[in-house]
This record gives sequence, C-alpha cells and structure tokens, in this order.
Amino acid sequence: MRRRGATIVLLGGMLLPSLAHAGESVTPEMFTTNNLWMMIAAALVFVMHLGFATLESGLTRAKNTINILFKNTFIICAGILTYALVGFNLMYPGEFNGWLGSAGLGLAPGAPDLGAGYADGGYTYWTDFLFQAMFAATAATIVSGAVAERIKLSSFMVFSTIFVAFVYTILGSWKWGGGWLDQLGFYDFAGSTLVHSVGGWGALAGALLLGPRIGKYVNGKVHPIPGSNLPLTTVGVFLLWLGWFGFNGGSVLNADPAAVSLTLVTTCLAAAAGGLAASFTSWRLWGKPDLTMMLNGILAGLVGITAGADQMAMGSSMLIGAIAGVIVVFSVIAIERMKIDDPVGAISVHLTCGVWGTLAVGIFGAKAGLSQFLYQLTGVAAYGAATFISAMLIFAAIRVLMGGLRVSPQVELEGLDLGEHGMHAYDFPIGAGGILDEIARSGGPATRVAPAGDLELSEQSG
Repeated sequence: MRRRGATIVLLGGMLLPSLAHAGESVTPEMFTTNNLWMMIAAALVFVMHLGFATLESGLTRAKNTINILFKNTFIICAGILTYALVGFNLMYPGEFNGWLGSAGLGLAPGAPDLGAGYADGGYTYWTDFLFQAMFAATAATIVSGAVAERIKLSSFMVFSTIFVAFVYTILGSWKWGGGWLDQLGFYDFAGSTLVHSVGGWGALAGALLLGPRIGKYVNGKVHPIPGSNLPLTTVGVFLLWLGWFGFNGGSVLNADPAAVSLTLVTTCLAAAAGGLAASFTSWRLWGKPDLTMMLNGILAGLVGITAGADQMAMGSSMLIGAIAGVIVVFSVIAIERMKIDDPVGAISVHLTCGVWGTLAVGIFGAKAGLSQFLYQLTGVAAYGAATFISAMLIFAAIRVLMGGLRVSPQVELEGLDLGEHGMHAYDFPIGAGGILDEIARSGGPATRVAPAGDLELSEQSG
C-alpha cells in the first residue's frame, strides 16, 4: 500500500496519470489536505470494526453476543498495540530480502524526517501508521466470525494476537512492503488478498480444526441455526459499506481528486451490483428473496473490487461486483455441503471473493492481460499456502499448549456469554410461557423458511 510513483487510473476508457507524482514538490496546502483525507479514511476504516461487531453478533445467537463483542473489541485494541510494537516495521521494513525483514521495534526508530519530508511530502509518518494500523486487525476479525459460538476466548485471543502481529504483517511485506511479489508484478490495491483472503484462509483453518457447532449437522442433514438480530446485521453491513470508502479511497494515499473519486465510484458500484446479483441468484434458487444473501452480496462486491478499485471503469466494476455476488451464493452452498460450519459466511465473502477480486485485476481494467493474470494467480497461491499453513500451525500449537481450542459442550449449549463471561447481553422478558419463553432462555430455536419453501423448526435447542 505504501507505493512510489504515479498512480495510473482508468477513467471513461482512458488511462490518466495521477495528479500526485513522487518527487514533485507538494505545497503546504496539499500536504495538509493529503494528511486530512488519510486521517478521515483511517476513521472510516475504524468504523468498519463496529460494522464487523454488529454483523457478527446479529448473525449469531443471543446467548453468545457478549462473547462476540468482547472478541471484536479485543482485536482492535491488541491489533493497534502489536502493530505499533512490531507489525508496522515488519510490514514496511525498508530495504530487505523480499521475504522477511524488520525496521526495528516500536515507532519511528531512527526515522530522519517524520513530517513533510516523509513519503515524498505526501503525508506524515504518523498518518501512515494510523491508517495502516486500522487495517491490521481486520484479518483477525474475519476469523472471529467463522469460529464464532464454540471457540475458547483465551485461545482466540492468543491466535488473533499472533496472527495480526506476525502473519498478516510479514505476508503483507511481500507486496505492500516492496517484497518479492511486488517485484514480480503482483497487484493488490487495497487488500482483496492481503487483507480479505488472508483473513479468509485463517477462518477456514479455524473452522476446520474446531468442527461444526452442536446440532448444525445431524444425520447428514444441515440444520439451520438462525441469527438473533437481522436488523443489527443490516446495520453492520451498511457500516462496513461506509467504512469501505476509507478502506479503498484512503489507499490512494493522497487526496488526488481524480484517483480518489474514481476509486470511491468503483467501490460503490461493485457493492450495489453484488447485492442485487446475490439477491436475484438466491431468489432464483430458493423461490424467496433472502436478506442475508443480499447483505453478503454487498460485502462480496466490496471485497471483489478492492484489489483493483483504482484500475476499473464503470462497466468493469459493476461486472466484478455482480460476479462476486453470484459466486458468494454458490460458495455458501458449497461450504455448507462440505460440512464446514461458518456462522457468518466469512469464508465465502472474504476468501472466495477475495480470490476472485484479485484474479479480476488480470481480466479487467488497466492492467488486464495474460501476464498480469499469471502474476495475480501466483500471488493468490503464495498467500493461500503461507496463510493457511501458518494459521493451522498456530491453532494446532494453541490446542496442545492451552488444553484445546473449543469450549465444553455444556458451555456451548448454555452460551458463551454465561460460560466465558458470567453475564447476558439482553434482559429478555422471561415468563411469556411456551416456545417464546424457551427462545428467550436459550437464544435457541427459531422458525425459518427453508430453500424449498417449507416452514420448519430448527432442532438446535441452544
């Protein structure tokens, strides 16, 4: 993400150089404007963590809400601190061998100029750190959703700390830090692979090692476990969409009007196209419009456009988003059939669509071509192998050293809020009697309309 040289954008089918070139003198006014925009973008990315927290808690059961919120709060706190201590300098080590390097410990170790002389006058060292730190915890947040409702809190805290501090940062240096993939020609503008697929591979590793929640798969059948609050889920998706304007728009790394405005437009178009494509696809398959699929389609479109948001014209961005919206529906179906329990669809949204978005850079836009597609494929394979192996090793070590990854069946059934935190998130009106009373106690069974249109009651009792 920290790049040098002109940014090339595609606008109306024409290639245009960015207005901000490396080496050009930057006026004090433009220097201030660049910093202000990047700090606003950092704040928007921070808002995404609220989006992840509300999305995840809405798609899981009420009895696990405090656990979900605690994990998401811990991730951003620990992520910022570890990024300041080791991560920033691992991700941007300066001169290194292209695979592993470090600029030292802590912030500003020996930096000669932290202000206007930093980054060719585009922004300060501190603005750079703040913006990059907001990204760092996102990868672990993606993992949180896929392992929700059954992982031990302590085990997840250790995993997320190591994953953010070392795995995300070292692998990030391969591209954004000027490493071997950057030298090869691999391109990932804002993180379809470096953030989203990296988080998705970690999510897949965790879901595989933990296994499904109790009652999810019984006698070879998939039993739905409904979320507790779809309005909250919807709020979460809209917060994420808002935050993505900073996620992608801030990745221009300056306030260049041409580059930033194009990036915001392609981001928004892909999200809208993804939401409609996922909605119509699921409607066609199941005969009913599915809100959760539409919401996942919006996120799929956002993830898909992130690798090439600065390279695409209007039609390409909409097509990339629409394809991502279709892909996410079939990916969710495939993950379910493989009996991989992902309560929030994180693997499908972030891994599957992250891979698609990264490869799309070689198919659409200013960089499209066979050579670029092969560079993109190489990057996808390299990040996939390195992240999945690293995550499996970390989870396996935690399982051995900390006495397991998963809570006991009793804690899982009564809810992690009570078992891990000793409290409840909601004060339900107990005493109504019948099934409503039972739902309130357990966060458990709810009716749903199945894909075939039949009304059924989940056998999961909480």
